[in-house]
Amino acid sequence: MITWRSIARTFQRHHAPFRAQVRQLSLLEQHSHKLLQEFKLPVPPGFLVTTPEQAKQVVSVINGPSVIKAQVLAGGRGKGRFSSDGQSGVRRVESPNEAFRNATNMLGYYLTTAQTPQDGLKVDKLYIYKAVSIAQEFYFAMTFDRQHTAPVLLISSSGGTNIESNVDKLHKLYFGLSTGITDEIDAYIQAELGLSDSEMKDIHQILVQMLKLFKEKDATLLELNPLVRSEEGEFVCLDAKFGFDNTARYRQEELFGLEERSPEQEEERRLAELGLNYVRLEGNIGNIVNGAGLAMATNDLISLYGGKSANFLDVGGTTTKQALSKAFGILKKDERVKGILINIYGGIVRCDMIAEAIVSAAAETGGFKCPVVVRLQGTNSEKGLKLIKQSGLDNLVVEPEFEKAAQRIVKETPSVE
Repeated sequence: MITWRSIARTFQRHHAPFRAQVRQLSLLEQHSHKLLQEFKLPVPPGFLVTTPEQAKQVVSVINGPSVIKAQVLAGGRGKGRFSSDGQSGVRRVESPNEAFRNATNMLGYYLTTAQTPQDGLKVDKLYIYKAVSIAQEFYFAMTFDRQHTAPVLLISSSGGTNIESNVDKLHKLYFGLSTGITDEIDAYIQAELGLSDSEMKDIHQILVQMLKLFKEKDATLLELNPLVRSEEGEFVCLDAKFGFDNTARYRQEELFGLEERSPEQEEERRLAELGLNYVRLEGNIGNIVNGAGLAMATNDLISLYGGKSANFLDVGGTTTKQALSKAFGILKKDERVKGILINIYGGIVRCDMIAEAIVSAAAETGGFKCPVVVRLQGTNSEKGLKLIKQSGLDNLVVEPEFEKAAQRIVKETPSVE
């Protein structure tokens, strides 16, 4: 039996890049720093700004070199590039006026990194803190190793942006949640990282607080990267990444209340609340189908005729007309979608209800601005097709044959570059 779980696995293997409908808690850096502060982990005081004027004022208060970071739900900001001036998403500024100029070129523009969509993510917030004179960058993380069914501590003397190219320097130390950070673990870390006794005392305290946060907040990942040693000899957490157990949401209501969503995640959430299954792909042809098997067949035909699917939206068998109308409206707002194929085989879901939803959605959203091809087969299909033909909607054609419908929408939709 084909299910949406199996379709997700199939697309992960054969149709990368792929985004499955999996909800995960994502925190912006401002929230991460506050969480670290709550558990007495050392972070520089930071300020959130949304205008260039605020950025200028904050750096004036800091009264020294400052770091400005774009607040988006993606890694690699330091190596990313803005659509405005081609500069990165992490910048050091020396004066309030320089902060104003940089913030002007960051706020309202799109930042593209290795972890963002091709067009980047729009930046509406910046996080600013006093620059730290860095003597060395470290990588510290706690997570679970499923293979060993145990928590593990990961450490490296090559932190920051260098961690990905220095995986061979990553050390794994297994520990128990009840036994915590033992003397043996401390001794190993001190020897491997070349730390003095006084430095190791500070690191031990950081590890103890990391573990406290890890356990109390139901974390599955706590990553400090970089954890830096300043030229003054102090250890400071400049950035952090978290993962949390989604099943612990009811225990961590305050924490999950901080959740930030990318536009794509918000789109998925809204559709899920309507009871609709949604899979996001990277093409420009939107698909509305009923059933995972029909979705797979639809994608194969679109690909066969040279097109690329932007998504699948499964209306299922019990969806209401009101939910469908809202779903059409959401799909229409997806700027990537340049054509829509509605492919329904009526069984439990009636084709006339689908037709009514199509007409209603068009009326509520000002008509279809892109080509729409409709194929209805099954229960009340003739009635549904009649409703659509009588609607007089522009940019909408009816094609009862499956293959011809797929061929038609590919022909009517501009090709993806």
